[in-house]
Amino acid sequence: MKSNFFSSSSILKKFLVFNLIVFLVLGIFTYLYLDAIKPSLVKNRSNHHAKIINNTTDHINRLKIIFTKENATKFLLDARFLFQNLDRVQLYDLNLNLLADTDTLDLSPDIFVKNEGVRETSIDKYGENSDIIESPKANKTLTFNTKNYVRAYSSQKNIENKLVMSETINNNFYVITINSVKLKENYKGYIVVSEMANDILVAVEERKNFILRTVLSVALVILIFSVFLNKYILKPIRSLVLYTRAIKEKDVKIDKHEKYFLRKDEVGQLSRSLNEMTTDLYKRINVAETFSSDLAHEIRNPLTSLKGASEVLENTQDNEKRKKLIRVISHDVERIERLITDYSQMLKDEASLSRAKMSKINLSRVIDSVVEDFNSDLLNSNKNIKININNLNYNGPKLNVLGVESKLEQIIANLLDNAISFSPSNSQISVICGIKNKDVQLIIEDEGPGFNENNIDKIFNRFYSNRPEKFGEHSGLGLNIVKNIIELHGGSILASNHMGSKKGAKIEVLLPIYK
Repeated sequence: MKSNFFSSSSILKKFLVFNLIVFLVLGIFTYLYLDAIKPSLVKNRSNHHAKIINNTTDHINRLKIIFTKENATKFLLDARFLFQNLDRVQLYDLNLNLLADTDTLDLSPDIFVKNEGVRETSIDKYGENSDIIESPKANKTLTFNTKNYVRAYSSQKNIENKLVMSETINNNFYVITINSVKLKENYKGYIVVSEMANDILVAVEERKNFILRTVLSVALVILIFSVFLNKYILKPIRSLVLYTRAIKEKDVKIDKHEKYFLRKDEVGQLSRSLNEMTTDLYKRINVAETFSSDLAHEIRNPLTSLKGASEVLENTQDNEKRKKLIRVISHDVERIERLITDYSQMLKDEASLSRAKMSKINLSRVIDSVVEDFNSDLLNSNKNIKININNLNYNGPKLNVLGVESKLEQIIANLLDNAISFSPSNSQISVICGIKNKDVQLIIEDEGPGFNENNIDKIFNRFYSNRPEKFGEHSGLGLNIVKNIIELHGGSILASNHMGSKKGAKIEVLLPIYK
């Protein structure tokens, strides 16, 4: 199966191919442009010649010049002001005989009379087919025979149209324009205007050099940009692609992308984000594996107890013992159910929190709402426990945080539920909220036995074992779930015991304040 080049090749190859195509197109247009410059300049020069030829023809008609050598020569001398900027003007009769040639006259623009110091050379001396005519004008030797050009012009079917030619003669470039001369609607001869036009070659060469310099400059810029593109953009992207491919294929982790971490541009941000994402992915995988192993271990214990109790129950006739075994079985079933329920809820919480959009939340309002619900439930219980709120920041700014309201409610509810399960009857639970440094502070204190662990941080571990007697009511995941939700909100949680004579546990939650 053939693959499309532009869909499979690298960005650099696409970039170079695209620029090559652009260069080819520009090259074609440049060639056509350069090829058209010279004819265009020649045409402009011949149009100027045409104007002079028309003016000369008008003078011939007005003066009724007879096409003889004497009259033609006298006319060129008298009408010299028409040819001041031209190199050569010639008159031919219909038989292609050269009648007059400005090369045999002194037509300097500063002299408007015939130079008596110059002797006009007879045209016949050189013959009609001579290639060189000696000119007394500044001892200059011109020139070239135009008779063949005139013959070519006269052979045209329509000699009313001018003939324009350009030739390089004796290392000089000439533009030659030939047209017919009509007198009273009759053709009398031909007029030939020749002008040295080396400036046209210079103009063409200048344009060519300019375009070549421009093309080379653009090519150099593209080359430099291509090197920059490959080194600073494409090469890092290739490294990141190899890194992600290695992760996908479960290959040995490569660290070539780490050198881009210090870059402050988009590539650096992408490298850091990809590394953080990969680290988080591995962390989640490790947590999932560890948690699965811990969950299997936690479920195995009640299952073993459940299996033993059920086996004993089958062979037990004593009613009291049977009731005791049934309570054990019920306790283990409740424990397994709680484990599975909390585990499932924890997975749902993590997934929903990763998808949820955080917003500005007034934590005081959330605390009031949750505490009110708990106090209503406690009124219907026999524990006689009261939850009090102490807002240390009552008259200050609102305790705003960035988070998901339902998850913040879950944090408070889990902590209160944990405090209630440890609190004795006729006791109080204090909920204190305020501001500590740049964080919103939430403290929940109870009057229970406190924590027995030397390292209190263990209580946030999954399946914490130091639990109340009614073990089936707690899976050991509550505080761990709370900690995970708080950390996902960018906060932290601490646990401690009351110091001094007052007993009880203290949980402190810090969440970044959001203004």
